[in-house]
Amino acid sequence: MADDDKGEGAGGYRWLNEYEKTWEVLQEDDEGSLQATIDEIIQKAKRKRLLVRKGNVRLGMMRHLFIVVDMSSSMKESDLLRPSRIACTQKLLEKFIVEYFDQNPISQLGIIITKNKRAEKITDLSGNPKLHITALQNVVNKGCSGEPSLQNSLDTALAVLKHLPNHASREVLIIFGCLTTCDPGDINDSIAALKSCDIRCSIIGLSAEIRICKQICKETQGEYGVILDEKHFQDLLVEKVRPPEAKKSTAASLIRMGFPTHRSDGPLSLCSCHIDNQSECSLSTTGYFCPQCQSKYCELPMECRICGLTLVSAPHLAKSYQHLFPLRAFKELEAKAIQNLGNCKGCQRFHTDATVYECSNCEQIFCMDCDLFIHETLHTCPGCQTGSKANLENDLANGSL
Repeated sequence: MADDDKGEGAGGYRWLNEYEKTWEVLQEDDEGSLQATIDEIIQKAKRKRLLVRKGNVRLGMMRHLFIVVDMSSSMKESDLLRPSRIACTQKLLEKFIVEYFDQNPISQLGIIITKNKRAEKITDLSGNPKLHITALQNVVNKGCSGEPSLQNSLDTALAVLKHLPNHASREVLIIFGCLTTCDPGDINDSIAALKSCDIRCSIIGLSAEIRICKQICKETQGEYGVILDEKHFQDLLVEKVRPPEAKKSTAASLIRMGFPTHRSDGPLSLCSCHIDNQSECSLSTTGYFCPQCQSKYCELPMECRICGLTLVSAPHLAKSYQHLFPLRAFKELEAKAIQNLGNCKGCQRFHTDATVYECSNCEQIFCMDCDLFIHETLHTCPGCQTGSKANLENDLANGSL
């Protein structure tokens, strides 16, 4: 091995320096537990992801995402993921689906599985998270077998996504655990078709880096990552919750949307969203009625099956708006360096953390937990909503509060 690969002074290898004295990061608390240190490391990792978010960037807000799940025999293994790859994948995907629709309420999602050298679409594109979670649980209970097929999976997703309008964000996310793929033809043809239709394909590998997976993501401007452990797997999924940046070829178009009214005093009738499912379809007097054709639906958002109008509510649009103009990251300060620290503006508790966070606009101080809650869930600063610190001091001095 060349001398350049050797570490300086100690005679070790350079790649070992990254893991030097890692045990010093972990510190026990008064009760001898390491959980507090572990939680702090996780919270700092979450905040690090907030710092890379950019505002005023054109995003694909109306997302149409197909999740391809590898159901081959390799998913039965339990090397990094316990009790098995498929069990851990199911658990994390259920959380991802709920979070995906919470942060992207006007988007849709579908699931494709691949095993026995074939690909099968188990759910169509829809905005119902319960439908996807139930279908995923049912297919996992049937077990894993055979080999996967990347080409068949891509072709199955392509057959649906290529017919969607050009202003929509078309994406494919593949959870791949096998080291091989059994394809019926040349997979480069499928990659070229994805690229021509502006379909972004991202892959999360559960075993090792595979050249064809890296090529697929590179050609379609997707992201390719190989997990290190379960926590890293979850982090890679969380990164896919936020809408991706729109491509240059994405068209700008006006979209017709309807805001249906909710009525509970109507006559007994069937809803149009469950009319094909006899087990869930039932007569009711409540529902959302399309303003154009008066068809009834149980939930929103939904695309009207009769007239094709996109049905949403005003809170759905408001929640999607926060991705375009994300709340700026707060400044990290040392608590001991601040005079008259006081309580956290969010939870109103005394600060026990070594570091606190200050909003650059209202100059209010927040603890780490509130900082993460504000940026990940609330998306608005409570201090800015109630007024800046200077205005509050003036109001207190004038006796107006």
